[in-house]
Amino acid sequence: MTAKLRVGIAGYGVVGKRRRQFIDANPNMQTVAVCDRTFGGPGTLDDGVPYFATYKELLAEPLDVLFVCLTNDMAPEVTMAGLIAGLHVFCEKPPGRNVEDIKRVIACEAAHPGLRLKYGFNHRYHDSVRDALAIMRSGELGKVINMRGLYGKSKFISFGAHSDWRVERKIAGGGILLDQGIHMVDLMRLFGGEFTTIHSFVTNSYWNHDVEDNAYALMSTDSGVIAMLHSTATQWRHRFSLEITMERGAIILAGILSGSKSYGSETMAVVWAGEDDQGDPREKFTKYENDPSWADEIDEFADSIINGTAILNGTSDDALRTMSLVYGIYCADPAWRDRWKLDEADARPEQKVTS
Repeated sequence: MTAKLRVGIAGYGVVGKRRRQFIDANPNMQTVAVCDRTFGGPGTLDDGVPYFATYKELLAEPLDVLFVCLTNDMAPEVTMAGLIAGLHVFCEKPPGRNVEDIKRVIACEAAHPGLRLKYGFNHRYHDSVRDALAIMRSGELGKVINMRGLYGKSKFISFGAHSDWRVERKIAGGGILLDQGIHMVDLMRLFGGEFTTIHSFVTNSYWNHDVEDNAYALMSTDSGVIAMLHSTATQWRHRFSLEITMERGAIILAGILSGSKSYGSETMAVVWAGEDDQGDPREKFTKYENDPSWADEIDEFADSIINGTAILNGTSDDALRTMSLVYGIYCADPAWRDRWKLDEADARPEQKVTS
C-alpha cells in the first residue's frame, strides 16, 4: 500500500499517548487527529496533529481507523460510533461496564461485516505468555490440571490524585477485577478453556469504594481444569503471577513488564516432574528484558486491516466471554450480587454460579 492508514485516537490520556507511540511506529499507520475532554476545545498539538474535545468532532475528520482509550461508560458508545462511521476500531479493555455493553457492540459489528474490531487484551502479547502457550500446546508437559493466578496493586487512585473514575461504579461498572484482574481472567481462559462453575468472595471492605477492592474465585471447566484467582487492590508490593500445573510439569510466570516497572522482572520457569517426590525437579528459568506486546498488538491489527486476515487475539467474542466470566465471578458471591442488583444473565448461560 502507498497511503498510511489514518488513525484517530479517542481519549488522549496516558494510555492514548502510549498507543500513539506504537501506532506511529507502524509503517502502515499514522495518527492524524486525537480527542480528549481535557482539551476544552479544538486546537493543534505541538507536532501539528489537530485535537478536539469530543469524539464527534474527531469522527468528522477523514479517518480509516479509530482507537478508543476512554472510560468504561463511553467505550461501547464510541466503539459503535466508529463502526457506524465506517472505521476499523481498536478498543481498550474492558469493552464496557457490563456484558450488555459488549453485546450491543457485537450487534453493531455484525451490521458492518467488512470492518475489523479488536480489543486490547495486551497481556496475550507478552513474550513470557506466548512462550508458555507454545509449550502448553506442544503437549510436552501433558494436559493442564490446575492454575493459580494473582494480580494485584496497592490501590486504585494514583498517588497525589484526589479522585479517579475507576472507583465510581456509574462510570467504571466494577473495580479491581474488571479493571486489572480481567487480564488474568483472560489468560486463564486462554490456558484452561471455558470455566463453567464458579465460587467467589467479592469485597470492598478495605478502601470502601462502591467497587470491589478484592475478588477471590475458584472455578472449574467441564473437563476438570481448576483455577484459583485473586484480583486485589491491597497488594502492597505489586505482583503478577500465574502458575500452570500440568501432568508432567509446570509453567510459572512471574512479574510483567509494564509502564510503571512496579511488577518486577518478567520471568518464566518451566519445571519437569522428576522421578522422585523430593520436590526439587529439573527447571529452566527465562528472564525477559524487553516488552514487544504494545507494538506486536498494533502490528497484528494493522495487518488484519491491510490483508483482510482474521483478528487472532482480542476478538469481540473473546471480550464477551471474558466479560461474562468476570460477571460470573461477581454473581457467584450472593451478597455482592444482591447488594449491587447484578443480573446473573450477564454470565453466559453455561456458567453455573455457585453460592
